[in-house]
Amino acid sequence: MPKNLSLLVLLSCWSLLLGAQGKPLSWFLPKMEYDPAIPTPEQVFGFSIGKWHLTHDQLLQYIREVAAKSDRIRLEEIGRTHEDRPLMVCYISSPSNLSRLEEIRQEHLGLSTITGKKLKPVDLPVVLYQGFTIHGDEASGANAVPAYLYYLCAGRDPQLLDMLENSVILLDPCFNPDGMQRFSAWVNANKSNNLVSDPQNRELNQPWPGGRTNHYWFDLNRDWLPAQQPESKARLRVFQNWKPNVLTDHHEMGPNSTFFFQPGVPERNNPLTPARNRELTEKIGRYHAEALDAVGSLYFSKENFDDYFYGKGSTYPDLNGGIGILFEQAGMEGHLRATDNGVLPFSFAIRNQVLTALSTLKAANELRIELLEYQQEFYEKAQVEARQGVEKAWVFSSPGDPSRARAFVELLLRHRIEVFEVKTAIQANGLRFEPGASWQVPLEQAQYPLIRTIFESVDQFPDSIFYDISAWTLPLAFQLQYTLLDKNQWKQPGKEDRPIVAVARAAATKVGYSSYAYLLPWTDYFAPKALYLIQQKGLRTKVATEPFTDERGRAFDRGTILIPVQNQALSPAALHEWLQLVADGSGVEIQAMKSGLMEPGIDLGSDRFISLDLPRPAVLTGDGVNSSEAGELWHLFDQRYNLPLTQLELDNLSRFDLSGYNVLILVDGSYEGLSTGAVQKIKQWVQEGGTLVAVKNAAKWAAGQQLTTLEFFPSSEKDTSGGPRSYADLEKEQGARALRGAIFSGKLDLTHPLGYGYTDGSLPLFRNSSLFFKPAKNPYATPLVYDSDQPLSGYMNDIHKNSLKGSAGIVVSGLGRGRVICMAQDPCFRAFWYGTNKLMANAVFFGGVIDGRAVERL
Repeated sequence: MPKNLSLLVLLSCWSLLLGAQGKPLSWFLPKMEYDPAIPTPEQVFGFSIGKWHLTHDQLLQYIREVAAKSDRIRLEEIGRTHEDRPLMVCYISSPSNLSRLEEIRQEHLGLSTITGKKLKPVDLPVVLYQGFTIHGDEASGANAVPAYLYYLCAGRDPQLLDMLENSVILLDPCFNPDGMQRFSAWVNANKSNNLVSDPQNRELNQPWPGGRTNHYWFDLNRDWLPAQQPESKARLRVFQNWKPNVLTDHHEMGPNSTFFFQPGVPERNNPLTPARNRELTEKIGRYHAEALDAVGSLYFSKENFDDYFYGKGSTYPDLNGGIGILFEQAGMEGHLRATDNGVLPFSFAIRNQVLTALSTLKAANELRIELLEYQQEFYEKAQVEARQGVEKAWVFSSPGDPSRARAFVELLLRHRIEVFEVKTAIQANGLRFEPGASWQVPLEQAQYPLIRTIFESVDQFPDSIFYDISAWTLPLAFQLQYTLLDKNQWKQPGKEDRPIVAVARAAATKVGYSSYAYLLPWTDYFAPKALYLIQQKGLRTKVATEPFTDERGRAFDRGTILIPVQNQALSPAALHEWLQLVADGSGVEIQAMKSGLMEPGIDLGSDRFISLDLPRPAVLTGDGVNSSEAGELWHLFDQRYNLPLTQLELDNLSRFDLSGYNVLILVDGSYEGLSTGAVQKIKQWVQEGGTLVAVKNAAKWAAGQQLTTLEFFPSSEKDTSGGPRSYADLEKEQGARALRGAIFSGKLDLTHPLGYGYTDGSLPLFRNSSLFFKPAKNPYATPLVYDSDQPLSGYMNDIHKNSLKGSAGIVVSGLGRGRVICMAQDPCFRAFWYGTNKLMANAVFFGGVIDGRAVERL
């Protein structure tokens, strides 16, 4: 190699190393005069941007330091994460705007309020919500915040000052503090002084479950619509308080990609999103292109990503009169990474995020009038559509289980949807809705578009490929009784009627005193929580396997829990006091019984009441386990049932003692990491009486290990019939065969222990897997069956029809004295699929009481 060329290579490598160790602030920001009173990131951190991954507390430290010095920013703590980290929003604007911030907010909301008053958008500032790092390991977004914040609060350029006068910026520095903290701790702890770009390096390969998700391993960018996590609830309050014109969501993607900004794939927009939304998105996109062109950053804008599912940050604004923008930077997962596009330092990724934050601000200001007019027109057109429609309101209830309906009402209120209590009984479309236990949602209200996506079932689609799920009809998820009322069926609320502003906590029921026994019906969503509280106290409990009626005519179904008074660990008075505390804490009803004689049905001393053991469940975790589904289970047990769940690492299972558990749960996963000794230990544990619950691919693994007799229908996803096809069609055709997520109809056997607590055998099921179970040969071992070849809502390729209808949703096998319960669908999907949570609860509490004659034997 020539001497001068060697020197050039050496200098290039040295320059790259210096860049990887951080860059000066001037490299990220436009040249202008900056206020020296505002501290720079380097002055606060002691290092330059990109040298280290910021921890969440460092990020907040800088924000607070700037807020103490600048009159352009106001801070608000809007909530706390599961790990008690502050969720912060920075309101940034001119000092004059901040002095009348509430007035501006109220004026802005007038664009989306049904008042008949026409506002003049020219007089209003544009509202911009900029959010970063909803996936904790996509850290370039949050690490871009200090540079961007410094620009906003210290810059003295007249153009910037004018933009601040004409805009209010809601800066959310980190959507996911817990995930960011977990990820930053990993990459910083494994960073070398001489940076290593090898993708196989330890730093670039974070351990399971990774930093993407929140504390309970939820993907928060799927939770904007379901809003089940505290981070989502907090940001929704801010969003709905302001109704921003533009919301940006800064992400990372695969390391060998470049940079993405929307509009995304044209054919895959949700039909409920107006065409004007895409036009404005494309206009804004030109500003991003200009910014990235200026520094030579490669990008794409019309591929891969779509705007279909409204549960994402870049799509949720589209049904709220705003424009959602997704940014995807090539992923780093560390400080330096070798990619198909060269060796990239962390600072490079940060700069792209800063540039597109700046270009968004410029676009929002220059398109201010168009964005404000669009928002006003969006709500005006929605009201015209609602007013002209024949349908006028949705009505819903959850007979026998008010807790599910209350949870659904809470969800609606988070989205500022007006909900009214039903005051007089409604009989419509073969259903009856009782006053005091039913609710109605008029369509003619500001949130009409959002109501549509929440309630309506879908069977028509603009495309057959989906980035995420294809259906999310929420009344089906909550297993509600619901129907749409037309103008002849609906009575408009009177002037004295007011929308619900909050869901009252379940009224505490007084538990009567008994010296004989108490009964806990199993129909309420929180009955498992109540039962565990009772059992945890060392009290004996039994479950009814047949229905009965007491002397007062009260009917009790299978699954009813019996708590005898005699021979308990507590005195009758102490037992009564404890049961009252249980009822108060869980909101369930507990009945006092004076006699054990029932008519008709079994008496309370019948052997049809089977004794229950205190559940001691564990779940396998680690590489090869679907962390999202493990987290859903953990969240259900920990947050809703208050039931301790032990997490057992796969790698250590062979040395663990399983005798302390009576339920072992395997969520979806490959489980290839389990040693032969660990598999044998599980098999022996089941043979000795344990209950193994295996979900989706875990059931397939269990079948391969001879833990169950489960069989499967052949997969249709890899269809290669029909002769030669165009290479160009490969991705589209394969994508269309995937079952990404739709809602199906299942038939549940209500007499089976796994069906206890349900009052309707028609059960909406969510599935995102093309693994179809064959029914068991034993006719009593398949308590749940898919009973249609069409989805209730969502897309499914016709190639799956023959496999779907008649396939098993649950198959129960027997091994020795134990049970193996295989589920074809995730019963805890994203924490909002309330309707199937009880399937998992029943497996945990009642799996051991399933009759040995009703299982499929090896």
